[in-house]
Amino acid sequence: MKAIIREYVVKEYVEDDTEIGYDTPLISGGIVDSFSMVSLKRFLENKYKISIPDDKATPEAFDTVNKIVKLVNEFIK
Repeated sequence: MKAIIREYVVKEYVEDDTEIGYDTPLISGGIVDSFSMVSLKRFLENKYKISIPDDKATPEAFDTVNKIVKLVNEFIK
């Protein structure tokens, strides 16, 4: 799951040679903005057949790949 999410982030949001690791700050690092966070949330919901409540889709929860994986795992049955 980590690799899939990281690959999606790099493909969709990284415009240069910025190295993205599993703990790279995405939101606070300016790589993913709030609008992009919405599309990332939609990608995760479609990919993993889950629904992430808006109150759980916080910038803190989406700030690194590791945090995103933790969030997604909360909703996978």
